Amino acid sequence: MGYEYFIGRRYMRTRQRQAFISLITFLSTAGVTVGVMALIVVIAVMSGFEHDLKARILGGQAHITLTRHGGPVKGYPQLSQKVTGTKGVVAATPFIQSQIMLRSAAGISGALLWGVDPASVGKVIQTLGKISLTDSKGQGTAGGANGASPGIVLGKELARNLGVLEGDTLYLISPRGMLSPIGHVPAMRQFKVTGFFQSGMYDYDGSFAFIHLNDAQRLLRMPGAVNGLQIRVEDIYAADTVAERLSRELGFPFWTRDWMQMNKNLFSALKLEKITMFVILTLIVLVAAFNIASTLIMMVMGKTKDIAILKAMGATDWSIGKIFVFKGMTIGLIGTLLGSGLGFVLCALLKRINIHELAGEIYYITTNLPVRLALNDVVIIVLAAILICFLATLYPARQASKLNPVEAIRYG
Repeated sequence: MGYEYFIGRRYMRTRQRQAFISLITFLSTAGVTVGVMALIVVIAVMSGFEHDLKARILGGQAHITLTRHGGPVKGYPQLSQKVTGTKGVVAATPFIQSQIMLRSAAGISGALLWGVDPASVGKVIQTLGKISLTDSKGQGTAGGANGASPGIVLGKELARNLGVLEGDTLYLISPRGMLSPIGHVPAMRQFKVTGFFQSGMYDYDGSFAFIHLNDAQRLLRMPGAVNGLQIRVEDIYAADTVAERLSRELGFPFWTRDWMQMNKNLFSALKLEKITMFVILTLIVLVAAFNIASTLIMMVMGKTKDIAILKAMGATDWSIGKIFVFKGMTIGLIGTLLGSGLGFVLCALLKRINIHELAGEIYYITTNLPVRLALNDVVIIVLAAILICFLATLYPARQASKLNPVEAIRYG
């Protein structure tokens, strides 16, 4: 061990008359600990929220949506075969989408209607893999008799708002009705609730309703046509590349949108919020770094004679500076390690303890607090804390190294 580190270790153990410096050293260490712990916990929660939100969005939404400029898509079975044969595509399913009203005995609510093919929709949207839908002609996954009410699957929150249970009937009202002698009359049809849809995403669970594609075509007067295709790809992060490939192969008037484009504003806001929280919470470590600098400055003032004697014995300016850098970095490293350990423990507790049921209408999701501790986030936090502590030691170390030994011995 070099003598600089030996002396630095001795300076860490202050004498009784320097208890004030010892208190500031303790507070500096505690400040770094709290700052690093807060950073790790907050960034882990925000990363967990982003990851969980992304998983739930992709659970209730296709990776790529293919539509046609200027109108519905006809000949969609052949188009679906062509799309499925494209490199990177796993499956495709047709869909019809429209805004409608749902009326039950207990209430009325607006909803986003999806006409889907039960045979293929589960391959694209996994949360719809077990839905039970029948059309008015008895075609579908659950069979049914001619003339029976067709089936409808509601989001959990939407069903709660309407006050319906499985087996209940409700009326679907579509603005795409017909012209009559008294004017435009909305189309209205009775449906039977055959199941519920739950993605954990409040916006989806509170507004989505699914019926058989055939019924949607009849209700919305779109015989043999759909609004587009929903597509699932192998790699979700290559969805933009696959979407561009499909646009080139199919050409105008077809166009595509991937899940990153459809949710760009949401994920951009989450990323910005994560960076902002990192900057704000780093100020805690910065305040602790000022305490470290204050501790070292007072120590330099108290060790003037020691520094002068060391210089008289041949110690270089570089060696004197290393002594005080060593002490400051020791405080920073101890605080960083303690903060990291406490941060890991607190994250583990947050994963296991049911602290609060999140309000879905505010936080988008309805699960407990999500926590996801990423290694790269921890590395960035630790390196940032150590760098701030190191910068805090430079000025006191420089002042100590510039001390004139003759003047210090004469007036010390």
